[in-house]
Amino acid sequence: MPTKQKPSRDVAAEITNLIIRKLEEGVAPWSRPWRVSGAGGRPLRHCGTPYTGINVLYLWAIADAQGYRSRYWMTYRQAETLGGNVRRGEQGSLSVYYSSFKKTEADPITGAETERSIRFLRHYIVFNADQIDGLPAYFYPADEDPAPTDPSARQAEIDDFFHAIPADVRHGGDRAFFHPTFDYVQMPHQRSFKTMDHYASTRAHETVHWSGGTARLARTFGRRFGDRAYSFEELVAEIGSGLVCAHLGLPNELHDNHASYVAHWLGILRADKTAIIHAASKAEQAFNYLRAFRATGVGTVSADVRPGAAEQLVEAA
Repeated sequence: MPTKQKPSRDVAAEITNLIIRKLEEGVAPWSRPWRVSGAGGRPLRHCGTPYTGINVLYLWAIADAQGYRSRYWMTYRQAETLGGNVRRGEQGSLSVYYSSFKKTEADPITGAETERSIRFLRHYIVFNADQIDGLPAYFYPADEDPAPTDPSARQAEIDDFFHAIPADVRHGGDRAFFHPTFDYVQMPHQRSFKTMDHYASTRAHETVHWSGGTARLARTFGRRFGDRAYSFEELVAEIGSGLVCAHLGLPNELHDNHASYVAHWLGILRADKTAIIHAASKAEQAFNYLRAFRATGVGTVSADVRPGAAEQLVEAA
């Protein structure tokens, strides 16, 4: 009797469904309403390397849902190598990466053969350090509150990040936006915001929009509020600003004027189970582009940062 084949796991649908559920609950996975410390608050692999792309959002969402406090994630085998033991009954979480294969196709008329690369999503299972006993102490967060940071040094770090970016930023009025035609960012004066953190997080959002300008990453902005391209770009900017804020240790809440986009985002995600993966990829690309200005003085244009080589190496570890 032939063995019944186990149905393949629809990883993209699982990720998308979790993001949809969190949005319906009013919790955007990229929204971090508290300050984070160390390595920008991203989820970390067992070796301390931050996750990228959709893995950041997905593991943030899982950690929030399960109440995990540690930022470290690892495979069962990695936990054993470190002297830990995954507790019996603990449920693992997805970590994804793209793999690819070459396919040769022949033209039905000329017979000419062309080779193209086909990418597909793969996954492996990871556990949060909070699900594992016996790991070295640094994998677990300390119970006491972190030592307070010097406010002036922290603000200098935030200012240095934005000042290195050569965006045309204008102040005045009561609206924050990026004007793609005339290529400038408009911001209310800093005194108009409740705190400097609110100002910085709003500027992060608009600066991510700026990164998508024609002369830079050349994303599509859409024509009007609510159309798919417009809403998708807002999703990229929201996720991207979440990455910037995590990098700078800033709280990042869903802004009131962006909450109106949630219904449109839900429509996009329900119609295309890969949309959130592509949006996270564009957001990661934007973050890397902006961060490069401080290190090199120029933005670095990389390919879409989809989960890739680093995640694949983790699976083999």
